[in-house]
Amino acid sequence: MRNKRPLPPLDDIDLAMLDLLQADGAISNAALGDKLSLSVTPCWRRRKRLQDEGVIKDYQANLDRRMLGLDVMAFVQIQFGMHADDAPDTFEKAMHLLPEVLSCHKITGDADYLLQILATDLDAYSDFVEQVLRKQRGVTSIKSSLSLREVKSSARLPVPKP
Repeated sequence: MRNKRPLPPLDDIDLAMLDLLQADGAISNAALGDKLSLSVTPCWRRRKRLQDEGVIKDYQANLDRRMLGLDVMAFVQIQFGMHADDAPDTFEKAMHLLPEVLSCHKITGDADYLLQILATDLDAYSDFVEQVLRKQRGVTSIKSSLSLREVKSSARLPVPKP
């Protein structure tokens, strides 16, 4: 069983900082400090502490997948036949290495895993299923649902309001 990390103490300024950083990860410490009524050095220290404690995992630009030619989004349910061997662990390691896989979740219910996959078109998606997913040891069922329209997409977490 995995141990949960103790939650770091977060005050109102920390929570406000997290919310602002989710809105604009490229904001300077000076601008962030202005919005939080902090000088640059205390602002930098708080930001660094939140990074060191793992509350802030990383920074990235949010890209428009369609502008990059990634027109197909699929949600894929994967089912394993046997769970006694190391096939699920090997599968999880493989999923980490595949840039087409946006997310991989071990889930409850009829399937064992739920994947979110991007591809340029249906042919590329079909090739990915045949050449990658079907070749994973232990996989007995692959069920795909294609996204017809993206209604909402966000990586922003709901930060508690101070």
